[in-house]
Amino acid sequence: MILSDKRILEEMDKGTIVIKPYTRTCLGSNSYDVHLGGNLATYDSDELDAKKHNTISHFQIPDEGFVLQPDTLYLGVTEEYTETHAHVPFLEGKSSTGRLGIDIHATAGKGDVGFCGNWTLEISVKKPVRVYKGMPIGQLIYFPVEGEIEVKYNQKSNAKYSGQPNRPVESMMWKNSF
Repeated sequence: MILSDKRILEEMDKGTIVIKPYTRTCLGSNSYDVHLGGNLATYDSDELDAKKHNTISHFQIPDEGFVLQPDTLYLGVTEEYTETHAHVPFLEGKSSTGRLGIDIHATAGKGDVGFCGNWTLEISVKKPVRVYKGMPIGQLIYFPVEGEIEVKYNQKSNAKYSGQPNRPVESMMWKNSF
């Protein structure tokens, strides 16, 4: 079951869903549109290693936009800071974004109950496409949780992405034991 617009508003009134900035016109019948923040990043190395800390370089999207290129992984970020304390948030691309050949996440579309932060986007494109700060990039949908949560994500000592800032965050896979 996905929360409707009325239920999202009710949860926002209760403080179990937080969206900042919030604009009423971005609320759909069962989703909330999120926008591309002004900061992108790329990995510094062409070869990534899952056991090592792979560093990234940040850059701002200029007013005239920035052309994303195929075969490059870009890390982006949502303008919106969100908190979800009683539901499972899912971030999906908008159909208009997909029709431009833009994928906004490789595998990380699901958040956890207790996620607090801006969403890092794993952006790839099928062909060159110019993107702009503030353009609609995705939509959040919320699912109710069956059962009680023992430990929310933002309360876990090993939560690698809790409190993400308004700039992209690189993979923290290297912090895992394997």
